[in-house]
Amino acid sequence: MQFRDLAKQYQVLKNDIDNAMLSVASGAHYIMGPQVKELEQELAAYTGVKHCLTCANGTDALTLALKAFGIGQGDAVFVPDFTFFASAEVVALEGATPIFVDVDDTTFNIDVVSLEKAIQQTLSEGRLTPKVIVAVDLFGLPANYPLVKAVAQKYNLLILEDGAQGFGGSINGQKACSFGDIATTSFFPAKPLGCYGDGGAVFTNNDEWAQLMNSYRVHGKGTDKYDNVRIGLNSRLDTMQAAILQVKLRAFDKEVESVNKVARQYTALLKDSVKTPVIPENFGSSWAQYTIQLPTEAKRNALQAALKGAGIPSMVYYPKPMHLQTAFANLQSSIFNLQSPTAERLCSTVLSLPMHPYLESSDIEQICSTLIASL
Repeated sequence: MQFRDLAKQYQVLKNDIDNAMLSVASGAHYIMGPQVKELEQELAAYTGVKHCLTCANGTDALTLALKAFGIGQGDAVFVPDFTFFASAEVVALEGATPIFVDVDDTTFNIDVVSLEKAIQQTLSEGRLTPKVIVAVDLFGLPANYPLVKAVAQKYNLLILEDGAQGFGGSINGQKACSFGDIATTSFFPAKPLGCYGDGGAVFTNNDEWAQLMNSYRVHGKGTDKYDNVRIGLNSRLDTMQAAILQVKLRAFDKEVESVNKVARQYTALLKDSVKTPVIPENFGSSWAQYTIQLPTEAKRNALQAALKGAGIPSMVYYPKPMHLQTAFANLQSSIFNLQSPTAERLCSTVLSLPMHPYLESSDIEQICSTLIASL
């Protein structure tokens, strides 16, 4: 059994993917070929955003956004404490300070009460200038943007939507990667929309930011790539990856429908045994992960061992909150003592089960029966 069965997905889409890759090979435009621009237009149309620019990976996408915002030393950027390291790493790389914020224990996304408390404490401390909220769409579910936007407007902050896991999610029919002043996503193979290597994209309705990010992704280019007007990156999506993503994007809505069916079956079978994921009313998830919660770390670890013994893969996303990462060891204590009890508890109790569009009903039943028997 596969945690995310990319081989099965390839077999389903094989003819179209093979033809797309052969077309790139025969055309020999391997960097910034026509498929890249076509994909950007298709992604912009899908999300309902004016500009989409692809890049080398999701981490670079976050970096491009922060550079377009002009974030640097002395700035405070608010980041969920329960997320992948890159969400805060890019902030530190720009010389700014990540301020970690606790999360909601049912959606796993940023908690606005903790967010506002962190903003107020930062203002009170007076050393850093609040600038940006990084709202992560964790496990496929968009953050609560109506509430996040209210806080952002109150304190005149920008929103960077980290949609690395959220592409395909929605709120009231509006697609993820359209909620932030700038939004980003990742095309890492295991993401909801993944390529066959690394890839990422940024989304914005702002013409000036789009122009800046287009420059930054190609060595800070001006009128052409040999006219360099700023220090930038080398961060372009390969044409081959763009062609593969075009095929996958055409199948994407059907796959999102399938993973939601998988999630419903999981929840129906497990809701009386463990704490299952919650999707708020009018929200839609693309289910990058199906993550349950156990009462204690010991029970979580015992369950994971039992599943492994039965040949069932599982993963812990994430075993350590941001504020306890070694790279940030000297950071938070120098600002103020913010608490993230929910993030710390989740790191000890969450477990992600196999989740992909091609997971058979019989496999779900096997996973759930093994899990329930173990408990």
